[in-house]
Amino acid sequence: MKALIYLLALTSLLFANADKADIVTCEKCHPIIAAEFESSMHKKSSIYEDKIHKAVWDLHPAKEKGDYKCAKCHTPNATTQEEKHAGITCISCHTIMDVEKHAKANKNIYTDKPKTFYSAEAGRESEKVIYKTTTSWWGNKTTIGSAYHDIDYTNEKFYNGEMCMGCHSHKQNSHQFDVCTTDEAGAQDKKQNCITCHMPKIDGTATTVRLSKQHAFHGFAGARVKPELLSIYVDLDFKESADGFEVTIDNKAPHNLMTHPLRVVQLKAVLIRDRKQIALPTHSFVKVIGKEGKPTMPWLATEVVKDTMIKANEKRVVSFDEQLKSGDKVEVKLGFYIVNPKVLKKLNLDGDKELKKFTVLKGKSFNVK
Repeated sequence: MKALIYLLALTSLLFANADKADIVTCEKCHPIIAAEFESSMHKKSSIYEDKIHKAVWDLHPAKEKGDYKCAKCHTPNATTQEEKHAGITCISCHTIMDVEKHAKANKNIYTDKPKTFYSAEAGRESEKVIYKTTTSWWGNKTTIGSAYHDIDYTNEKFYNGEMCMGCHSHKQNSHQFDVCTTDEAGAQDKKQNCITCHMPKIDGTATTVRLSKQHAFHGFAGARVKPELLSIYVDLDFKESADGFEVTIDNKAPHNLMTHPLRVVQLKAVLIRDRKQIALPTHSFVKVIGKEGKPTMPWLATEVVKDTMIKANEKRVVSFDEQLKSGDKVEVKLGFYIVNPKVLKKLNLDGDKELKKFTVLKGKSFNVK
């Protein structure tokens, strides 16, 4: 009886504080998801946690005025200094009811229903789980749903990825120029979209309340966190030609291989002949924004200066003029730099070893017969 009274008291306490959802509270029932979220770039989205975001903000002219307009996506629930450090929280995403489309940037519309979280689960698309306690004829109490929050599974935007488009669709600067864009075609299909790719199903239960074999990865796979989970969406193929050979890069994603204007993708190849390694020319793929034909910081940009980035669903053929011989081996690696090495000094990040690292997204070896 004492255990039951304690459980009911704890339940009431949790439910009463549901509006203060944070990682500490959520990990009580979602320990695996909470651990993943701790290392995510959503969790580290603020200028206090993301060194690249801070470096750009430190150079922004609006900093002197304290006009931090990035907050609506980078720290959407912040009202205190502590919350500003927290960046995006669990409640930031799970309370998005709708997305308003605007020319400058889209806007998230959050539900005004207290203690209501949206989620998605196959087979439960028409369900709304409301927390309640029922009593049987024998006086036994049974709880239905989560003691912490109600769960609404009916929001279609959580199935097709459209809920991500409030922050990840596009962003215009004061010159009405889109400094970054993501093709919204990737937020329409329920079978493959932003969520299914960047939050793939992996082993482990989603909650300790109701055990499941798998859950959606809440570390948010991307350039900075577990890019290997995205490697299945790119492939490399090899073909000999009269003048040398060709490598085909197959981008299966519904958006540019990299969408952030600071990223650089590179294809590196090595020819192995008679046990000797010969480095072949590196091919780079970028999207550079700027003004009057020169690269600039995002707030000054008015045009695309250069765009060789691999496009959505594109098969890019890269030619090498190295003549091959029987017995040769060609090793190719497709990877990226989180920040264009040419921009590191401008951002005062040239001493950061992590940002100078070349991350391999896909690698393959081909033998010449």
